[in-house]
Amino acid sequence: MRKILVVATLFLGTLSGQGQEKVMDVRKTNGTSTRTPVADLRQISFLNAEDTTMITRLTNGAIFRTDVNEVEEITFADTLYNLNSTGYRILETGDLCWPEDRLLPIFLAPATPVRTLDMNAAKLSSEERVMFCTLQGIVNRSRPRILLYNHNEEPQTTWPTAHSLKTTAMSPAAPYSLVKLFKEEINGLVLYSNKLTNHYSNLAVTVAGLNRLLPVTAEIKAKLEANGMEFPVVEDLTPLTMNTALGVYNYLYNNYWSRCNHRLLISEQPTIPYVHDIGAACGSACVWLDPRTQSERMLLDKMLKDMTPGRDFVLGWYPEERSGVGEATKYGLSTVPADFFENTTVYTAVNKPVKIAPVPKRPKLENKIYAAVYISDGDNIQYCQHAMAKIFEQSGRGKMPLNWTISPALADFSPMMLNYYYRKATTNDCFVSGPSGMGYAMPYDAHNTVYYASANSSKVITPYTQLTQRYLEKAGLRVITIWDDISPIQRKAYAENCPYLYGLTINDWERQSGRLTTKVQSNWLCITPQYPCYANSADVITDFFNRDIKNFKGKEPMFVTGQGTVWDVGPDKLIALKEKLNALSPGNVNIVRADHWFSYYNEAHHLPFNITMLQEMEITSSPAKTNVKYAADGSPSEGYIWISQTADSTGWVQLDFKEPYQISRYVVRHAEAAGLDLELNNRDFTVETSLDGETWSTAGTHTGNTAPVTDTTITPVDARYVRVNVTNGGSDGIVRIGDIEVYGSH
Repeated sequence: MRKILVVATLFLGTLSGQGQEKVMDVRKTNGTSTRTPVADLRQISFLNAEDTTMITRLTNGAIFRTDVNEVEEITFADTLYNLNSTGYRILETGDLCWPEDRLLPIFLAPATPVRTLDMNAAKLSSEERVMFCTLQGIVNRSRPRILLYNHNEEPQTTWPTAHSLKTTAMSPAAPYSLVKLFKEEINGLVLYSNKLTNHYSNLAVTVAGLNRLLPVTAEIKAKLEANGMEFPVVEDLTPLTMNTALGVYNYLYNNYWSRCNHRLLISEQPTIPYVHDIGAACGSACVWLDPRTQSERMLLDKMLKDMTPGRDFVLGWYPEERSGVGEATKYGLSTVPADFFENTTVYTAVNKPVKIAPVPKRPKLENKIYAAVYISDGDNIQYCQHAMAKIFEQSGRGKMPLNWTISPALADFSPMMLNYYYRKATTNDCFVSGPSGMGYAMPYDAHNTVYYASANSSKVITPYTQLTQRYLEKAGLRVITIWDDISPIQRKAYAENCPYLYGLTINDWERQSGRLTTKVQSNWLCITPQYPCYANSADVITDFFNRDIKNFKGKEPMFVTGQGTVWDVGPDKLIALKEKLNALSPGNVNIVRADHWFSYYNEAHHLPFNITMLQEMEITSSPAKTNVKYAADGSPSEGYIWISQTADSTGWVQLDFKEPYQISRYVVRHAEAAGLDLELNNRDFTVETSLDGETWSTAGTHTGNTAPVTDTTITPVDARYVRVNVTNGGSDGIVRIGDIEVYGSH
């Protein structure tokens, strides 16, 4: 049965009377009830079909789907709530809209203007910065209105401009006027002292976020009063006598952990307040525990055990990298390194789809040397925000293919940051995931010979790789750099749960003997060592590559790959590799993008690869509104979509690979993969194959599709042509194809 969309849109006027709120209450036959403020409601839709669905859309982008057969009653009721003077509802931590499939809650779009404060120019102490970042989180969870400049490594205008924010600067000579501007949203103070240990700052921030309080020392309290603000002390921590991290965080665990959300744990030095905004907004615990100390590790483990693998994560950093990242990995949790990441509550609120750049087609495979060069450390999102913004401007970028590690977590933290880099990228810039997928995980620590993700525990690696798949696809990243290595069971988990991947790299750590070798998992996923990894010069990379290149005979392709540390080598230094490598084997070395490298590798080894990446492929279609090349350009994003609008809601795209391949898989990305409404996904379509372009066989028939991506493995069939034939497009009668991939081998 064809679905017909019936839409009821609510036009809401100003609420009369502060403290009154209209609420939609949906009561189900099983007794459960869903309450939604009408002020947050944008649209109610009904999809009439065999299974009728009610769709409730909120102004913040959240979508709730309910089978109408389960709905017993819909009523509207008035309830009381708190409004500030500008009419925004003052939210508590429990009021946040936090879908299960998002790392972070959904915030309303930033207000106009957003107030900014340069905390360096204001010469604020670390304790004052803690207070201002906590204020930012409490205020911004209702609606983002505060942006704080802390790090100042890149120009201050870089990211507000990238997010199209309208800002008004507060005078650094009078920073406390920012507190006064939002004082009605603060319930009072949590008073603390760092005389015994500065870990009290983290305890105070945790308490403050839960109760809409400002964490202050006696000195800051006096400054507030001098500026005309006398808040009550709601929580007084100054009588406490603990003088160690363990003592302070045991107190936190015993008294506040049960009230904290367990979806996000902040691990941050007490004197570095940069991510306190999102911690305070979410009601998260903030700790700084050292897993190298047994007693502190045991306390951290108690917290990590209360978190859900594949959904929850740690944000910040650790006293020591490998023990901290490894401890979270033990519980199937990733760490998003972010010790100096600023303004999460502002940038995550600009909730736009990532606009993935098209992928250039690659030339034919030859008996050449294919080299890929990676730049690390893109797992730390503060690097993506600060250092990378400068390094990406080097004049050497774009002169040779380079692979930039970047965090897929940015798809939630700041999708516009990813869009900024995609927009600036040349076809020689390829983005790949930092270690080891969605957030930093360390399945195996080669330095300490420890498997943190147990080789036999699917409870650990499976949810992590499932989460990774979702964010790789959101961010458009096809390659992961693993730190350090993975076991056979872990390799299998990546192959089973991350079909978006082209390949993985592992770290060889420049072994002189016992070198790691390339492996292929499940007959398609190439896992290859970086040799060298984390090199500090172009000469080091040249030297290691030459250990293979000197043996090149020209009878078959050769593959080399290596990684440089961004703190030592960037584009301006790495461009020397072009001449250095050519000198090793003149005319034989091709430096390529990572996605091309893995494509070449699979083809050379008779493994399935995405043959739509081939330069010689020819693509045709039925009459359309957009260029047919968009149907298979490597990007499903809006602006790169093939669109056909016909009276009968049909359209077709045909791919000619110029020679037969053994086709084993196809992928069709629909409208929702571009961030459009799910109702616009193609509903009915077939995928056909042919050797001659005249006689066709059906490889797959899909009816009633609602998924954003159709990823189908088929019994291998020899074919030169593949055709996607849509017989029923989206609910608006338009056919949209974001991207087609076809996997074949010789």
